[in-house]
Amino acid sequence: MEITFNLSRQSKVVAAALFMAVGLFSCSKKEEKDAKYYQDIKVEGQKEAELTAPPFVPKPVGDRAAMKLVVNMEIKEEEGEMVDGVKYTYWTFGGSVPGSFIRTRVGDEVEFHLKNHPDNKMPHNIDLHTVTGPGGGATSSLVAPGHEKVFNFKTLNPGLYVYHCATAPVGMHIANGMYGLILVEPEGGLPPVDKEYYIMQGDFYTKGSYGEQGSQPFDMNKAIKEQPDYVVFNGKVGAVAGDKAITAKVGETVRIYMGNGGPNLVSSFHVIGEIFDKVHIEGGDMINKNVQTTLIPAGGSAIVEFKVDVPGTFILVDHSIFRAFNKGALGMLKVEGEDNKDTKKVYSGTTQEGIYLPEGGTIQNMPKENGAVKSTVAKTVPEQIKSGKELYGRTCFACHQSEGQGVPNAFPPLAKSDFLNANPDRAVNAVLHGLSGEVVVNGKKFNNVMTSQNLTDDEVADVLTYVYNSWGNNKTVITPAKVKALRAKPAPKAAAAAH
Repeated sequence: MEITFNLSRQSKVVAAALFMAVGLFSCSKKEEKDAKYYQDIKVEGQKEAELTAPPFVPKPVGDRAAMKLVVNMEIKEEEGEMVDGVKYTYWTFGGSVPGSFIRTRVGDEVEFHLKNHPDNKMPHNIDLHTVTGPGGGATSSLVAPGHEKVFNFKTLNPGLYVYHCATAPVGMHIANGMYGLILVEPEGGLPPVDKEYYIMQGDFYTKGSYGEQGSQPFDMNKAIKEQPDYVVFNGKVGAVAGDKAITAKVGETVRIYMGNGGPNLVSSFHVIGEIFDKVHIEGGDMINKNVQTTLIPAGGSAIVEFKVDVPGTFILVDHSIFRAFNKGALGMLKVEGEDNKDTKKVYSGTTQEGIYLPEGGTIQNMPKENGAVKSTVAKTVPEQIKSGKELYGRTCFACHQSEGQGVPNAFPPLAKSDFLNANPDRAVNAVLHGLSGEVVVNGKKFNNVMTSQNLTDDEVADVLTYVYNSWGNNKTVITPAKVKALRAKPAPKAAAAAH
């Protein structure tokens, strides 16, 4: 039997309205159920959380049930090295900057044990952005040296969250390295990838300028003015570079849990030579695709994923670019694999090492006629060489390389350099005033610009003495008096300097 319905226009409108109302109420009920479900979900079992120091992360949660997770975190105040020769007293969660990575799943009940090492001098607490409650846990966790505080919370929202100290003065505690990330995975876990890493950016404020040797205390005035001397990944210059670089193989997908501890600056996170396939914006549910650079606010995060298609070294930077090359916000991802016809379809070109390296904090200018003068106490030659080596690392390294080999067709070698050994005065003038135009070094022509270096007489003498006493050069010793005398003279013309 066939039944037909003949609805009037008015009846259709009423039916549609009822359908929409039912749909809306259904969605509302589902959302309420979801929220209540995560709040009231029963936990099954208990275990101690695996905590890891950067750049590594604990194992994924997978499809395990919600459980009671016990986190044991110890605060340690300890001296570390910000850059070669520069000591800094970090305040840390778990002995690293950033602090230990914590990995949970939505619905977990976390029992948090916060211990303050007895050798510490300051009280501390913790504010976890994943906590729904006063102070994010800070009001329950203020702990004096030699004591422990315990509090519990439920993970209600999946995402990647920052935690940090919130003891007054809050900015000082964060600026000394007291921040980290806690990941709350969704039910069933995040999709698996080949490699996962943990990186956080932070800005540091020291009494001395970038690279100034010795133990450097925190500078509150610079912090208030938001004028950092260092902007770094994972607590120090070079923490994710060189032999500490993160790694992958061609064809693998890399996921980086990227955070920004601040306390002040916003990060423009970028991987030179890669495009993010996926970005979990600000560490949440929303996913953006095919992203070149992603903004990460202070106290915020992002999850970035990308497949590496070709071998080589890929540079991680804050694309506020002076922070990368002159303040330290530079890391490396080294990708291994064969360079074959498939990879050459993606990228083909001569690979030249020595591109995109840290340049240090020395102020550099185009070739000029005058420079500032400042002198200090006389040093022995070994002291000059030691000081010069450190200066070289933060002033000359990027262009002239670790062994003075230079960069082919771009920057001339300093090793066994006939140009340097023939005329020390010319070398001093090049550092003081810069150099442009064609030069011939060891039989090869170079036509580039060397910027002048804003160094004192002693610093110029030290760095050149180091160069002359390294890599097969003629062991000339440059004195501050010689530098001072040459600085007082008019700068030589470019043509005269070059030949």
